[in-house]
Amino acid sequence: MTFSHALTLTVGITGTHFACFLPTFYQIYVKKSSEGYESLPYIVALFSAMLWLYYGMLKSFDNTIVIINSVGCVIETFYITLYIIFASRNARILTLKLLSFLNLGLFTLIIIIIQLLVKHSKSLEALGWICAIFSVSVFAAPLSIMFKVIRTKSIKFMPFTLSFFLTLCAIAWLFYGLLVNDWYIAVPNMLGLIFGVAQMLLYGIIKYCYNETAKKEQEGPNPEHIINVGRLSTMGNCEVHPADGEDANEVELPKHPI
Repeated sequence: MTFSHALTLTVGITGTHFACFLPTFYQIYVKKSSEGYESLPYIVALFSAMLWLYYGMLKSFDNTIVIINSVGCVIETFYITLYIIFASRNARILTLKLLSFLNLGLFTLIIIIIQLLVKHSKSLEALGWICAIFSVSVFAAPLSIMFKVIRTKSIKFMPFTLSFFLTLCAIAWLFYGLLVNDWYIAVPNMLGLIFGVAQMLLYGIIKYCYNETAKKEQEGPNPEHIINVGRLSTMGNCEVHPADGEDANEVELPKHPI
């Protein structure tokens, strides 16, 4: 695969990854409610995009990294804004606190450290490590959703398409990082690939294993195994009839009052 092909593939898959959040937020908009969805994955994704944008600007203004993460910042900001509008009061307050801590406070602190406290020759390396660490956190952020899926036994909060494109995005950036020999990009996406596969496996387990078991439990026991209790007559006569209503041998108890 040539560099230009890898670049095109990476941009396309990343764009699709950002777009696959649209169905979730369309439902939030239509129902005017966040419906139990959590804002943490989107806040962490925005923070990571901001860091990579800064990294791309330091790295001789790498157009690929700068353009993709600029678009990512805009899209994630739109998602978070929509979430805040329709979230409950407690969820809105928590979201604003996380935004203030990560996307304002911590991001500003990182810029100050890189610009003022790190030697210029080491600034890109230091920022690369920071970006790599928080890229892992982006892939790990859906773990909170995975725990919720395990707890509720519902796949509502973890759409398969999102996990699928998260995995594809990790694969694309992994190959891009290897092609440009940038391990700060490649290594986190190796872990991202693992997390993505884990999410898809969990989706399959919950949907095709647990839900089938739950469905059988809801259907109840097989009607052929149901025993109808015999009617008690005024004479104290108790008869046990077969479930299918067909004539069969009747079992009579002694005819004396109980």
